[in-house]
Amino acid sequence: MTEPNRSYRIVSGSLGPRRDFRITVGLREGWDSDGRVYDVSEAVRTARGWMRRRVEAGKPALSGMFARAEVTYAWPKGDGTVGSDREPVAIFTGEAVHAYLGELPDEEIEAMLNELAIELGQALGQERIYVAFCGQTWILSCEPDAA
Repeated sequence: MTEPNRSYRIVSGSLGPRRDFRITVGLREGWDSDGRVYDVSEAVRTARGWMRRRVEAGKPALSGMFARAEVTYAWPKGDGTVGSDREPVAIFTGEAVHAYLGELPDEEIEAMLNELAIELGQALGQERIYVAFCGQTWILSCEPDAA
């Protein structure tokens, strides 16, 4: 059975500046190659919980897509040789869609990104989380508690 022709139009209030974002969080706990490796589903579960709590509290939430990837890197060693490694990461990416979040200033989107990134980092045992929003990038680092 053939679907009837449909007309598409721009949804009222949906046109606006693109505000894409990305959070990259490691899936291997700690710096050692023998650290626990989490499944990307742990990141998804954490993000869904964060989203649900915000919406239940009457606050806006980001939505997006998770993908599993591997980050590769190299560094100079003290003895003049070069080390390299790779590790699994979860990437949460999306856009602060104008139709739903257009009234929010960038600072509020950034605050939501930081809040979610911190929850992901804590759930996955990470010391650093990498965040990008529009034309900016930053790294969140877990500082040891002061005694």
